[in-house]
Amino acid sequence: MEFQDVVRRRRMIRSYADQPVDPAVVRRLLANAVRAPSAGFSQGWAFLVLDEPADVARFWASTSPPGSAPSGRWLCGMRTAPVVIVPMSDRAAYDDRYAEPDKAHSTSAHGPEGNRWPVPYWYIDTGMATLLILQTAVDEGLGACFFGIPGAQVQTFRTEFGVPEGFTPIGAVTIGHRTADAGAPGSPTRRPRRPLDEVVHSGRW
Repeated sequence: MEFQDVVRRRRMIRSYADQPVDPAVVRRLLANAVRAPSAGFSQGWAFLVLDEPADVARFWASTSPPGSAPSGRWLCGMRTAPVVIVPMSDRAAYDDRYAEPDKAHSTSAHGPEGNRWPVPYWYIDTGMATLLILQTAVDEGLGACFFGIPGAQVQTFRTEFGVPEGFTPIGAVTIGHRTADAGAPGSPTRRPRRPLDEVVHSGRW
């Protein structure tokens, strides 16, 4: 598929067909993800892949508030995804990398106390890796959706899957074959895309 087609066709898919995803395709999603840029080539990311029905069910159970039940077309559709990938960031990888001799002098990593980093690159870089997963899914003819894990459920998720404390899930991605019914209309059907002239500033604001 041409790159411009991938960009135009990428959207959040919230309903999936009852069809497994080829493990080789899942591996390609992840192989592309780790091609994302990262500050200092720190590569402070990790990906938890859940592609067994029991593990996917554990994911939904651990990330749902206690006593809650699946409701609404959005969540019911999302739960039909055969694959869930949880991208996680590792800040320590960046602190360690920028303590190495070739980076120790870098002002980007050594600001005033409490402001060591101008922006949290560990989140940004993991987000870029996640976008590559979403784009590769489109290129493979699949649907995918990125969404957040409720903050109150992060520790439950960590415990359920044995995730070390240093790794922070930035969200999760459902992946599967699209259904003929693309699911409930998303925000792009209700909100116009902001025009370039409104968001691009040339030369100065």
